Amino acid sequence: MGCSPTSQNSIFDELLSSTEYIDGTTEYLASPYVTAGDRLYMVGHQDGTFPDLGWHVTGEMGGIWDHPIKLMDGFSISLNSNGQSVCLEEAEKFRNYPFANKHFYKLNQLGLEAERTQFVPDGEEAVYVELKLKNLGGETKTVDLTFSGMIDLRPVWLGERTQMNDGQDKAQYEKAIDGIVGKDADNEWYVAFASNTPSAGNSVGMVPCDYERKGKGVNASLTYALKVKPGKTETISFVIAGSHQSKEKALNTLSRVREEAGDMLQTKAKRYQTIAQTAELHIPDQRLEQAFRWVKYNTDWLVRDVEGLGRGITAGIPDYPWYFGADSEYALQGAVAIGMHDVSEKTIALIDSVSNAINKGSGKIIHEMSTNGAVFNPGNLNETPQYTSLIWEVFKWTGDMDFLKKHYATAIAGLDWLLKEHDENGNLLADGYGMMEIHGLESEMIDVAAYTYKAFIDAAQMARVLGEEERAADFSAKAEQLANTINTDFWVEEFDSYADFIGTAKEALHLIDGAIVRADTLNKPWAVLELKNTQKKIRSYAPNKKQGFVLYHNWVVNTPMEVGVAKEQYALRALKTGSKYVNPFGVFVTGIDRDESAGTDDGGFAKKMKIFSYTGAVMTLPTGVQAIAENNYGRPDEALDYLQRMTNSFSYALPGSMYEVSPDFGMIVQAWNIYSYAFPIVRQFFGINPMAHRSEVMISPLMPSAWNEAAINNLKVGEHLLSVAYKRLDNGEELTISQPKDALSMVFDEERYEVTVVRGEQLRNNGPQIRLEGKEIVVILRPR
Repeated sequence: MGCSPTSQNSIFDELLSSTEYIDGTTEYLASPYVTAGDRLYMVGHQDGTFPDLGWHVTGEMGGIWDHPIKLMDGFSISLNSNGQSVCLEEAEKFRNYPFANKHFYKLNQLGLEAERTQFVPDGEEAVYVELKLKNLGGETKTVDLTFSGMIDLRPVWLGERTQMNDGQDKAQYEKAIDGIVGKDADNEWYVAFASNTPSAGNSVGMVPCDYERKGKGVNASLTYALKVKPGKTETISFVIAGSHQSKEKALNTLSRVREEAGDMLQTKAKRYQTIAQTAELHIPDQRLEQAFRWVKYNTDWLVRDVEGLGRGITAGIPDYPWYFGADSEYALQGAVAIGMHDVSEKTIALIDSVSNAINKGSGKIIHEMSTNGAVFNPGNLNETPQYTSLIWEVFKWTGDMDFLKKHYATAIAGLDWLLKEHDENGNLLADGYGMMEIHGLESEMIDVAAYTYKAFIDAAQMARVLGEEERAADFSAKAEQLANTINTDFWVEEFDSYADFIGTAKEALHLIDGAIVRADTLNKPWAVLELKNTQKKIRSYAPNKKQGFVLYHNWVVNTPMEVGVAKEQYALRALKTGSKYVNPFGVFVTGIDRDESAGTDDGGFAKKMKIFSYTGAVMTLPTGVQAIAENNYGRPDEALDYLQRMTNSFSYALPGSMYEVSPDFGMIVQAWNIYSYAFPIVRQFFGINPMAHRSEVMISPLMPSAWNEAAINNLKVGEHLLSVAYKRLDNGEELTISQPKDALSMVFDEERYEVTVVRGEQLRNNGPQIRLEGKEIVVILRPR
């Protein structure tokens, strides 16, 4: 370490030396990364630059965001030594840690190596950046370092709807902090940055290493004089802090983080260790095990705490860093299974309160809301029944009766609204948009029907817990009626598939014209031929007769298997059909987009796209849904195949993460990925079905044949922890179940298994079930 008066110790070196990491590839240095925090996050490129990126607010979704405002487009660092200058904009390597990231630079022209490392402290509106310079030469080097902030204080998407109007930014040097303070001229929006090292100069306006950008921002810089001895390293740090409320808050945050960054880093590292150790998976497939662990980290990266609005898991970075109904309804089912109980409940509370305010207490659930509280879409039809199932799933893990009572009211109101407002013919099939927002495709949709069925099943169970037996019976009867409808009216024998929708021949012909254009434009001759044959057949139908149609082969045709409503004889045929619409990364969103070469095409998606579009996309959500569907019909090997396909996109572009569109397009972090991993692994492979309110867990493993041993440790059920170790025997399966406290009963289905108790206290049987207690329970299960 250099011994100049400005020298400081690295807060990262010792800690990160024992922290897991994943290095990126040279091919994807010019692609995004995120430095994540719950109050603030930073998005730039892995090469160390901050180019314009994103489309929601064109070119503005990168940089440093402190929702509901942006603070900076980014920053640059310029080094000048012996008359030579270089900007740190060509990192040779990017390294990602669970809670930090690092860029490596070789500066041969200056005889230096550099490392830039950064993290965002928990609960703070600030990012801490550290730069280390190593002198590779034999003489002391004098280095003038210029740290430049590209200030751009501006509102989040839809800011204009809440009178958040962007003003011209101004900046000035302030001696009290030896740093720069920026302000939006028309708002109390502030950003400040400074170092613990005394500055040697400052400027506002033109700065070195500037990037061309738009907006009403301003550039400002601080310069530092450093001396680096031969073979030694000099370290300098910077803190960027902000507030959308006051200058005082921004400066207080700046001061606190400058003084306490080391302790804050230790605190964050310990919290991430807890994330790793909660729902800690051990399986023979090390790649899948690593992906599962990092997807847990990814989910935490998406927690956003917005002052005055609420705290919750957002949908994706960089273009969806706000709250969604549908995305949450998938993601939180996975998040609660990996122990994120508190933030799952808080996300639901936020969505519930805004939905009731916007939709006037109808129970309709919103689709999308920005972080300033502006709702873009008050809700598609699928969100409302899916909300009911989410409440039940979260309650099963937490056992929180207050939570259940509060949100049950919204769930019941929502189901009532769904049928009163969107089911004119009274057949329990609501008419309108579901997950597939294809223009004109808003008839009786298969996913809305499947999720409504599941909602009735789950609402009945909630009603029974709350002592409403009459209402429970009504919901059960509706579920039975809807199951029959799905398995008759939606099933299309010719295609071995459930229909995309039920509508009239006239509606189908209108949609098929668009589908043919789409398939032809994408050069999918097989799809064009199939669609034209379907078109010819439909023209012979009575124009106003309603029936099920298979046109797009959308992934949502698999939702009857996802929720378990499909009859087995149909399910197995439909799953086989679904297996045709895949590539090495998973399931196509729209089946007619599949290439004839899809089985072997393993190239990236991003290079094929001129503008942002989901056309031709393979996504993690449809792939996870297909895995869940396969498990529901006793096919864990097929389910594992989908998980392994999905895992092929892990670290493909951003090390330690999975893109929304596989393998390298759209959001660089996506919330519903945790559903696609945690539900099939925790709930299905290990067969963990918690009933925390009854202090019991039903266990019914369905393990892939390749996994002879597996374990998952420290599952959180209510306030208790549970670990399960699995071992395949020659004539059965052995489970070793441990819990620190003898608090949870384990329940096994004796109609499915012959249960041999090796260790554990057996309680009174409850019908065909055997119940066991004890801190360690060992059983051998043999299928009947």
